[in-house]
Amino acid sequence: MNILLIIVVIIAVILLFTGGFVSAVNWLLWVGIVLLLLAIIAWIIRALTGSRRA
Repeated sequence: MNILLIIVVIIAVILLFTGGFVSAVNWLLWVGIVLLLLAIIAWIIRALTGSRRA
């Protein structure tokens, strides 16, 4: 019975860490998408206004 309890605890800890990593990666994915959209909008505005510094 103790071995079964230890196995259940190990599986629970693994699932807890996996769930935390998945949610963190999901959050970072949305942050990356937002930053990419902001960069594209800034590039379009710079291209349309013609304000280029060389």
